[in-house]
Amino acid sequence: MAASKIVAEYAKSNRSSCKECSNSIAGGTLRLGLVSKDTRGFDIKKWHHFSCFPADSQHIFSAEKIQGFSTLKSSDQEALKKLEVGRDKQLKDSDGGEGNKKTHKESDVSEFVELGERNSKKLKLSTSSNEAELETALSISDVKIAFSISDVKTKYKDATLLPKWKAFQTIIFLERDDGLHDSSKIAAFDFDGCLANTSVKRIGPNEWKLLYPSIPEKLQSLYRDGYKLVIYTNESNIERWKNKRQLAVDSKLGRLNNFIEHVKVPIQVFVACGLGKTTGQTEDPFRKPKTGMWRIMEQQFNSGIPIDMDQSFYVGDAAGRVKDHSDADIKFAQALGLKFYVPEDYFGA
Repeated sequence: MAASKIVAEYAKSNRSSCKECSNSIAGGTLRLGLVSKDTRGFDIKKWHHFSCFPADSQHIFSAEKIQGFSTLKSSDQEALKKLEVGRDKQLKDSDGGEGNKKTHKESDVSEFVELGERNSKKLKLSTSSNEAELETALSISDVKIAFSISDVKTKYKDATLLPKWKAFQTIIFLERDDGLHDSSKIAAFDFDGCLANTSVKRIGPNEWKLLYPSIPEKLQSLYRDGYKLVIYTNESNIERWKNKRQLAVDSKLGRLNNFIEHVKVPIQVFVACGLGKTTGQTEDPFRKPKTGMWRIMEQQFNSGIPIDMDQSFYVGDAAGRVKDHSDADIKFAQALGLKFYVPEDYFGA
């Protein structure tokens, strides 16, 4: 397909869907369109996520000639140039290159990795000189989610995030806490009702108390033993409180910041803002008990280190007991194959 038949732009809304994976293309994210003519001579654009764009040889192109290329961020322009390089290699191999040799360097792979729930991610790597660009399609509970650095924001919808916090789709995460080390051993925790005593009736960054006095010492000991500490917490009020979203964001992130400062140990944090099952809506893939928050940590924020599931564990209070508000935590752990503890057993012993 000629270069003039490809267009690149940032999606103007959430209404377009990817022709490859059929999922929505989030507003403001990079999308690529294949342009064809209908029987009346009008242009028809078939939009794709960047990571879903067809990789077959007929779509080889010159990146700089793509319509809209000059309007893109420099990082996205470089990503398209690397995509061009990878496809040019593919075309040469398909035209009679060296037998069945792989088109990229040995370290550049396209493979499916089986995960705990038999979900998969497809890694697409292309090289330019000695640098590699990673585009990942997360497969979470049969929902494919394309992850790109260009999709990471400093705001969650209309709410501005605190410094070091970022948003991707319906999650907010702490970009990098000082001193955090990635590891094959993950010690994961819920926040409300597990690490901190909070109340839905009280709002504000200081409206929390340490649930158990042993928590700081326990977390510091885990950190010294080489564990990476991660908090996974649901907070649907950030999504629900449309008129008070900034207040909900400042309250939740403020509490997490103050908790980390109090326990004096680096922690990675993921906050799921989406809703659970509601009439007419699909359950958010990042909200526990869905495993999306874990998957994105595993695939994007652990320096590529494989996780030792036998040594890793999860602590949460939502265990489906009579007085529990739900069973989201225990089901989250079970879906991942993690050892599970309730906080009174882990911190109260």
